This record gives sequence, structure tokens and C-alpha cells, in this order.
Amino acid sequence: MDFTFFLIQALNGVQYGLLLFLIASGLTLIFGIMHVINLAHGAFYMVGAYLVWSLTGVFDSFVVAILAGIVCAAALGWVIERFLVIHLYNRDHLDQVLLTYGLILVLNEVQRMMFGSDVHGVAVPSMVAASIPLTDTLSYPVYRLVLAGVCLALAFAMYWIIQRTRLGMWIRAGAANREMTASLGIDIRRLNALVFAAGTALAAFAGMIAAPLSSVYPGMGDNVIIISFVVVVIGGIGSVKGAFLGALAIGLTDTFGRVLLPEMSSVMVYALMAAVLLWKPNGLFARA
Repeated sequence: MDFTFFLIQALNGVQYGLLLFLIASGLTLIFGIMHVINLAHGAFYMVGAYLVWSLTGVFDSFVVAILAGIVCAAALGWVIERFLVIHLYNRDHLDQVLLTYGLILVLNEVQRMMFGSDVHGVAVPSMVAASIPLTDTLSYPVYRLVLAGVCLALAFAMYWIIQRTRLGMWIRAGAANREMTASLGIDIRRLNALVFAAGTALAAFAGMIAAPLSSVYPGMGDNVIIISFVVVVIGGIGSVKGAFLGALAIGLTDTFGRVLLPEMSSVMVYALMAAVLLWKPNGLFARA
């Protein structure tokens, strides 16, 4: 195990962590702004993977399929918020868990009806299908680097929007005090719909860009939602910055754990969560 080996694993860990951030950021925004526990967030990841698989066949272009898929996912999120999630505000968390768990079952069944139970694959776009040589025998896929770069660009864009724009000011105000925000004339219902649609699109986009790296199959979002909640808890509920750092920590821990301590890899991320909560019971960057 030389330096090149550790470099490859570090790159894999960062790439995985950035992918987790896309999912967890939407999850933490939805809970931070809307105070809704959305168990169906992982199902949106699966929806994104199936969208890019099916739309790539329609448009014969991975990029066009992603753009169309983002629009479809955002529209799906808006419809779900307008007709289902809107009834969960000011309800206890048990009602939220029951409805969003039921939504998982519905989305999984719709997926099976439309696409069946077969495992599908999405080809890496030809323009980024090459590899960068690291040594005479080892190379690293360009697509993974592009994926990490796109996720990082989205992370900076999200930070800029939340911290530097009027929309971001409304989002932060809604997270701090919904009633006061509404009393200032801000349409909190429209803000909720926008946040939920954006969170759905982020999770679906993560599924789209992850599809070429893994198979597209039923229930592929089930494990993702668990690890995403771990990221949110570590980072602090409602904190996008915390979700970013928590996702990177989980990505690196999981990747190196599978290589260095494979017999303990399944518990290392949860051990990290326990250690963080012992140090910071509300997460790294929980809102005051």
C-alpha cells in the first residue's frame, strides 16, 4: 500500500462524500426550513437514477437527459409538497414518518410497474470515459473527477445562494422563525414548495450522476437515506455547512474503512457519529 493507493482511496472518499452532500443538503434544508422528516428522500435518489437511464435512451445524450431529469424531479417534488407534505406542517413527527414511508412504498411500486425489477446500467459519457494515469499500472477515471468537480461547484453555489442572496435570506429566516418570517410578508408556503422541490432535485441529481458508477436497481435509495441521516446528524440539523463537512468525513471514513478494516467497515461510520455526538450533542454546526 503505497502513496498512489492512498491517493486513489482519498479521491474515492472525497467523491463519495461530495455525492452524499448533494443528498444530505436537501434533507437538512427540508427539515431545517419545513421541520419535516422526509424518509422518502432516498427514493428521490432512485427516481433520479431511473430518470437518467430512461431519458438517455430518449435523447441519446447524457447531459440532456440530466437537464430534463432535473426538471422532472423538481416538478415531482413540487407536486408532492403541494398535495401531500403541505398537510404535515404543525403535525407531530410520527405522522411525517408514516406519510413519507408510505411514499417510499408508492414510489418503489410505481418504479416496478414502469421499469420492472431488472438491474440496468448507464454508460459513462464518451467525452469523460478516459482515465488519468497515476503510475505505469494505475489510473483514475476522469468521470469521477468530473463528478467531484460538479458536486463541489454545486456546494459553493448553494453556499452563495444561502448566504449572499435575498432568497437565501428568506430561507435562513424561515429556518430561524417561520411565524416571524410570514408576518414580514414572505410567502412561506411558496418558500416551502421551492425548498422541497430543490431538495428533491438535488437528491435526484445525485442519483443521476451516480448511475454510471453503479447499477440502477429497485430500492437503491434505501441505504442512501440511512447514511444521509447520519451525515445530517453529524453536521447538525439545518446546517448546510455541517452537511458538507459531515459528508466528507463519512465518505473518507467509509472508503478507508472498507480497505483498511473491512471487518469493521459497516460500523465505522456509526462509531464516528457516536464520537461526534459525545463531543457535540447537537452536531458540529447545529443552529442555536
